[in-house]
Amino acid sequence: MLNFALCDDNNNVLIKLEKMLESIFINKNYNGQIVLSTTKPDELINYIRDNNVNVIFLDIDLKSKISGLDLANIIRKKDKNIYIIFTTGHLEYGLIAYKYKTFDYLPKPITLERLEDTLVRLFEDISGMQSNFIRLDNDKTIIKQDGIQYIKKDGMKVIFHTDTREYETYSSFKKILPQLPNSFIQCHKSYIVNLDKITDINMTNGTILLNNSTDDKCYIGPKYKNHFLEVFNNGNFSSKFNSSYNIK
Repeated sequence: MLNFALCDDNNNVLIKLEKMLESIFINKNYNGQIVLSTTKPDELINYIRDNNVNVIFLDIDLKSKISGLDLANIIRKKDKNIYIIFTTGHLEYGLIAYKYKTFDYLPKPITLERLEDTLVRLFEDISGMQSNFIRLDNDKTIIKQDGIQYIKKDGMKVIFHTDTREYETYSSFKKILPQLPNSFIQCHKSYIVNLDKITDINMTNGTILLNNSTDDKCYIGPKYKNHFLEVFNNGNFSSKFNSSYNIK
């Protein structure tokens, strides 16, 4: 899931941009969501300090003490990998904007066709960069993503249960989730499960079995139940179950 943040001084522009983005996510079946839409530069800065953001749409002229270019400079110091897409009615800023490793520059008013073209290139670029491995312990240990059954949080440790063995590292779900493909979902405050590895689900006691083994299991927390079922059923993961499994 790619997290998008939007910042513009005009709330009407933000609302229109939100609607266009959401329509493209649906029509193109893109796994994206808008996590923040704000007219306040400080709110954006505070949000990205504590939350994972992958793509930022940033107006250059924010009509405040801090400009979009200033914000981009702050963002780049925190994270060199965030995709920055500038939006502005001032074409003269174009060349300056690319100084901040800008993915694209959209002149206002933004059209749906132009925005869709940008998102197509964005998702293609990200898809080409995705890795089939998870790196642990400062890149010393490499785990194949498709070999992971589930991930468990145990205090300060995170334990990766794979097809062959367990791997332990000091980390957090917040850091791990952005590295994982769409087949992984957090189903409990202490569990992330690989949907491709599920062999049975018991909604009565909230238990997920993997590899048809009672030893390989994780749990569904009440807070995560609805989202888990939505992703599981709508993502075609439930198709591998026969009709006797009534997952509701």
